[in-house]
Amino acid sequence: MSLKVGIIGAGAMGTAMAQTIAPNAKVLLYARREEVAQDINSTGINSQYFPTVHLHENIVAVNDYKDMQDVEIIFLCIPSSVMRKTMTTLNEVINDECIYVNTAKGIENKTNKRMTEVIEEVTNRSAVAFSGPNIASEMVKGFFASVTIACENSEYLDKVKKVLTTDTFKVNALDDVIGTEFCGIIKNVIAISQGICEGMDINYNAKFTLFTKSFTEAKDIIEKIGGKRDTVDDYCGFGDIITASTLSVSRNQTLGVLYGKGIIVDEKASNILFEGKNTVVILKRLCEELNIESLTVNFVYDIIINRVNPKAAFFDFWEKL
Repeated sequence: MSLKVGIIGAGAMGTAMAQTIAPNAKVLLYARREEVAQDINSTGINSQYFPTVHLHENIVAVNDYKDMQDVEIIFLCIPSSVMRKTMTTLNEVINDECIYVNTAKGIENKTNKRMTEVIEEVTNRSAVAFSGPNIASEMVKGFFASVTIACENSEYLDKVKKVLTTDTFKVNALDDVIGTEFCGIIKNVIAISQGICEGMDINYNAKFTLFTKSFTEAKDIIEKIGGKRDTVDDYCGFGDIITASTLSVSRNQTLGVLYGKGIIVDEKASNILFEGKNTVVILKRLCEELNIESLTVNFVYDIIINRVNPKAAFFDFWEKL
């Protein structure tokens, strides 16, 4: 097996990604903490995230970026907030032919740039976007799953699709990078909005009436910023939005439930990162700059940021439908 793939981030998604790719390639899984890498290599288990799952024999944990100098593809399974810093460091040691694949679903705070834009700015080459209904705890066990990947470079797409595709993992390749990435960004906010409704114990008819509006607004926003409406119907759109909005494994849906119940979350105290909380601030600003009206973004922003009473915000949303 000659193909070698790197994974940056040995958390839940990074480990699940390594497990998914391992049947097709040798995988180097980078762990920031040396003891985590040693634990994986000595036991074959990532005890912090999946203590009952034995990892594929093709997975080797590393603790130094230099160990990845000759990998052909690197999957970035890290928060969007550290993407630029990580890429700047990686770019100094990784070969110029390496293909970068981004799995983070967020926007850079100060620049409003998508993650592939950040990667391309640092490396001066195209990056592949990865987005879909991907629950790490299912992926790591080899359950059936799917993903949308997107890139302007068709050769990159073909190579990444080949390394990802297995009997249980479906991959759809598109050229709409903007739409694919923004589906993952917008779904964070939609998931929060649906969680808020659940936390408020809003009836299903009303809840999914709002969801219908949110789904249409996702298409409107993506089309306005240069993406394709049809992309929202793909795995990265409808599949991921449904997954994040209806399942309790979604952090952003859980965040919405808490706020819907009137519980304010202290992220620093809980040590849990909610990408959607930062995303709604950036998306609200972007909508204002582009003169886009989104009832969903306003609803979530009012409750999460402005601390408006959830019931008052819901009635305002409902009246404007």
